[in-house]
Amino acid sequence: MLDTENAVDINYGETVKMVADAAKEFSEQFIRPHIMEWDEAEFFPADLLRKAGELGFMGILIPEIYGGSEMGYHEYITIIEEISKVDPSIGLSIAAHNSLATTHTYLFGNESQRLQWLPKLASGEWIGAWGLTEQETGSDAQGMNATAKKDGDFWVLNGTKNFITHGISCDLAVVVFRNGEKGDSRGMTTFVIEKGTPGFSSGKKENKLGMRASETAELVFDNCRIPDSNRLGEVGEGFVQCMKILDGGRISIAALSLGIAKGAFDAALKYSKERKQFGKAISTFQGISFKLAEMATDIEAATLLTHRAGEDKNNGKNVTQIGAMAKLFASETCVRVANEAVQIHGGYGFIKDYPVEKFYRDSKLCTIGEGTSEIQKLVIARNLLK
Repeated sequence: MLDTENAVDINYGETVKMVADAAKEFSEQFIRPHIMEWDEAEFFPADLLRKAGELGFMGILIPEIYGGSEMGYHEYITIIEEISKVDPSIGLSIAAHNSLATTHTYLFGNESQRLQWLPKLASGEWIGAWGLTEQETGSDAQGMNATAKKDGDFWVLNGTKNFITHGISCDLAVVVFRNGEKGDSRGMTTFVIEKGTPGFSSGKKENKLGMRASETAELVFDNCRIPDSNRLGEVGEGFVQCMKILDGGRISIAALSLGIAKGAFDAALKYSKERKQFGKAISTFQGISFKLAEMATDIEAATLLTHRAGEDKNNGKNVTQIGAMAKLFASETCVRVANEAVQIHGGYGFIKDYPVEKFYRDSKLCTIGEGTSEIQKLVIARNLLK
């Protein structure tokens, strides 16, 4: 059953405008001058994330006692959105660091582990990676091949994870391994592995269509031996942990999608007012103005749905369904909007001198990462039919 209670009762708080302004200033000063340079070189600006840490953008949801900013999901959504309006690659990296490695450590680490790792992650001193996906097990996480074998007070890790954000540059990785039988949802366990640990290395860096300034690579484990103190939570609860992390992570992708959609829309609106054909701005033609109207309406709906999910998350509600809805609608919206933005630009939309070309390339990942659109529909349907 669809829960509509308090559906429009959203308290954005007083800090949202403040963090929006800070994220805009950060993006204009440190990101915009380098967008295409980083994109074409597929260069990951790790030092930029350390600057983001100085502004509190690398531990947005983490309590102050662990070095975080202790803000809520409306602020988090706003920061990711504003950065992604300028360069979605950077928005993706900051979102992945926050919602995956950092949040997983906070939610499932013990006090000693939180104090050991969170201050470095939340400050941006360390960059985090998170490993679940494997080459042959994308959505089928329970079929993973990477294994963890207990050896006294240690674990020996073997296997490869792929499509990992910050797979090369990370200082710390939160990774899930199979310690039981394939297909057993209670047979997977999570570990934290620091860079430099013997047997832990990086593999192939992916050459991507979009999001090229956000590093994506393999994590490789070859008889990597770590102490049991690096285990997050109980043995066998890794899969359950990941499902909870992905609930929040989908709100992150929705926020990223909003940034792409709004960035592409703003560029298309501006161009449509400036571009003249037959003696008139093309924005005056019904064919263009109706596109803009539909784009703006979809963006507004995606914004409300995403912040509704954020409000529920702030209030400690289960966000499995609403998070999947927000991710599904916002990601599909950003692809539609980016596509129409290119169309409004005509031939110029196909040229790298105009920002919509990059928004178009970047948008597609949002319908794939952290669960494809098809998986979101499956999650939503299962919840509706319970």
